Amino acid sequence: MLDDISLTVDAGEILCLLGPSGGGKTTLVDAIMGVRIPQRGTIEVFGERAPYAHVRRRIGFMPQETALYEDISAQDNLRFFGELFGMRGKELRSRVDELLELTDLQESRRKLVRDYSGGMKRRLSLAVALVQRPDLLVLDEPTVGLDPEQRVFIWRHLRALAAQGATILLTTHVMDEAQRCERIAMIRNGRVIADDSPERICERTRTGTLEEAFLALERHRADAMEHEEVRHA
Repeated sequence: MLDDISLTVDAGEILCLLGPSGGGKTTLVDAIMGVRIPQRGTIEVFGERAPYAHVRRRIGFMPQETALYEDISAQDNLRFFGELFGMRGKELRSRVDELLELTDLQESRRKLVRDYSGGMKRRLSLAVALVQRPDLLVLDEPTVGLDPEQRVFIWRHLRALAAQGATILLTTHVMDEAQRCERIAMIRNGRVIADDSPERICERTRTGTLEEAFLALERHRADAMEHEEVRHA
């Protein structure tokens, strides 16, 4: 359950939703994607409230679990998802080639996805999320299970997309992963307990790492709740 979350993300910004499993990150992502409709409050993407009638085409989504067709090739996956967005002919062929090159999968383009490694599947999932050139890219734990080289690969492309004006929202529970973002929203028990740059969060909590900052914010919240309970006793 989400509790009084208020966030605004600008074009070209990379926002990391950081928190433990079960903290509310995926629930918030589902709400942003229009999969869940909030009982209170509103969510707007490009000026349209969820559930969306028009802006969905401008949103790319990379789920935590790969949503690929494993009995066909990488290029056929991209063709399928491209056609869902109305792409055809030369435009679609060009976009498939571009994405396979971008994700370094061109040499394996005709290989069945079931024979891909985990890292290759993650890169193909990113390519699928990018197929319609989205203005908003939402990624749920995009680098989970990847080795350091593959993580660097994905981050290099995320920064390039942001530099081109795309808005990127990603979730993670890994502190050093969040450190790569220019802005972090720390989420715990459905609430945002901090929203700032990694440096300013650490400075404000007088800590040296995001992990220490997270624990400090948790202690502060627990102390405040205890004080409130005593005051009303």
